[in-house]
Amino acid sequence: MSATPYSFTVTAQQVNLRADKLLSELLPEVSRSYLKQLFDANEVLVFGKPVKASRQLKEGEVISLTLPEPVSMEAHPEDIPLDILYEDEDVLVVNKPKGMVVHPAAGHYEGTLVNAVLHHCGENLSGINGVLRPGIVHRIDKDTTGSVLVCKNDAAHQSLAAQLKAHTIDRVYHAIVCGIVKEEKGCVNAPIGRSAKDRKKMAVMNARDVAKGRGKEAVTHYAVLKRFYHDNLTSITCKLETGRTHQIRVHMAHIGHPLLGDGVYGGRQKLSRVSQGDGY
Repeated sequence: MSATPYSFTVTAQQVNLRADKLLSELLPEVSRSYLKQLFDANEVLVFGKPVKASRQLKEGEVISLTLPEPVSMEAHPEDIPLDILYEDEDVLVVNKPKGMVVHPAAGHYEGTLVNAVLHHCGENLSGINGVLRPGIVHRIDKDTTGSVLVCKNDAAHQSLAAQLKAHTIDRVYHAIVCGIVKEEKGCVNAPIGRSAKDRKKMAVMNARDVAKGRGKEAVTHYAVLKRFYHDNLTSITCKLETGRTHQIRVHMAHIGHPLLGDGVYGGRQKLSRVSQGDGY
């Protein structure tokens, strides 16, 4: 398949729309982040001249761009060391390190957990999630360290997926959050969806958003392990009922306790000192 050119003439109804907004509406299959890359690379033109994403359009102007030929994506084995916590003929439990992406995606085609697992397991992986996510039942964030379940056959994948859906598998995470959490334990029950202000972020949705299909149920139970008063920090555990993108990060920020070091959701507080005797 060759590169595909597109050209649109601005109508009276589209006057004063931003160039990126118009293309987002006319090309819904193209992500906003990819459109931004095209604008940044001067690939979006009006009457043959590059324009910025914020350019307000006028009636009769012709906006054009060419989408490059799609890249054929398929995960390939890579000899990357794995921290294996458990393995048998059906499943593999791997401790994913911080900084590693779980499966290939735009901008991360190599060095992922899937690449490493393909090298370790060969063809002995379930194919339910396709060639980019073989064996992967669930995901955790790139900057999160934690256990990931990998299935070696479809039967194991279907069984574990059903257990995750029925909440019969407990997923518990440890985190340090900014501020002193006063209550010993609590629950955040707030739907999560893509942020309207920043498409790279998630956010808690209100009832109106949910009614429009912009949010999904998200429930996080948390409990205090220790409070560090000198550093104004709290160590907690989080148990998930659901598995939304950035769920713990969004929920804890929502109640005023973002994760330490999470600049995306407000956890920019710097760690000065945590002593063994500080807190309870």
